[in-house]
Amino acid sequence: MSSPIIGTVLHAIGGVSASSCYVPFHRTKSWSWGSFWLVQGLFAWILMPLFIGLLTVPEFFFVLRNAPSNALWGAFLLGAVYGFGSMSFGVSIRYIGYSMTYTLAIGISAIVGTVLPLMIFGGLQTYFSNPGGDIVLAGMVVSVVGVALCGWAGFRRERELVPANEGLKKSRMFIGLVLSLIAGILSGVFNISLEFGQPISDLAAEYGAGQFEGNAKLIVSTTGCWLVNVIWFTVAGIKNQTLTDFTKSGGVPAAIRWRNFIWSGLAGSLWFLQFFFYGLGHVNMGNFQFASWVLHMSMLIFFSYIIGVLMKEWKQVSKRTYLVLLFALFVLILSFCIIAYGSVLGEAVSH
Repeated sequence: MSSPIIGTVLHAIGGVSASSCYVPFHRTKSWSWGSFWLVQGLFAWILMPLFIGLLTVPEFFFVLRNAPSNALWGAFLLGAVYGFGSMSFGVSIRYIGYSMTYTLAIGISAIVGTVLPLMIFGGLQTYFSNPGGDIVLAGMVVSVVGVALCGWAGFRRERELVPANEGLKKSRMFIGLVLSLIAGILSGVFNISLEFGQPISDLAAEYGAGQFEGNAKLIVSTTGCWLVNVIWFTVAGIKNQTLTDFTKSGGVPAAIRWRNFIWSGLAGSLWFLQFFFYGLGHVNMGNFQFASWVLHMSMLIFFSYIIGVLMKEWKQVSKRTYLVLLFALFVLILSFCIIAYGSVLGEAVSH
């Protein structure tokens, strides 16, 4: 039996995982960004999805072999499209920081990833007309307002810090903002990829996967993402001669290489775990599973700002800007409560 309250909590856990997944990069030493990205991508998009899939989905490979080909190819190709978004997201963090990147990219993703699947697969009007649907819709609107307020706080922060921080020049800001826009749109495409892969999950459920059914389709989408990234960063590594980071000839001591590998692997594992918990949360949202994406993305933004505060990205801002941030986070928390309440009400009526 589904439980929207449990689903909301699981989305929150996924949000914590996702918002902290790039923090380990700061622990790597003497490695290029591309080297870090290749290792984290291997864990995020291949090793962890494969391991968890084998662990939680009975007849895992049988399900993949016998899944509808249109579901497999649709999920794979759209996952590959998202691959360009993941690259844009990672680089944007280096240019404009955690808080700004998460606000812009994930805010756009929340809207694109929620509305487009309903338009493509149908049900846009039906879902909101169900019992509790109007409350869930109100919660989604409040969530968008909270995201916008976070964005306002972020822009105030950048305006206050740019003159004093040489690392945040206007040219870097512009590039970071463009990359965030690209990342947000393509991140929403990843949810469409998961929706295309739903028949794979349905088949996994028939073989006893239960609430872990989403782990069957996840590796199809992530493999497409990984393929794009590994080609891009391998070519870049050859061009920039950074692939030597993995060898003795690169001049990086073996102990540091292994530590870098562990930190990069942790980053990739944290990225994957967000969608492990997303899948569990999605199943528990009952009749309002379509709200999972905007709820999950809002959780991401909320916790990314907490991470940003802990990393002292907001240390030098004015008191007024800090108050705007606190109010924005309060609005996001309010939206989580509204969406959860509407989902619970809808589930109670349906049963």
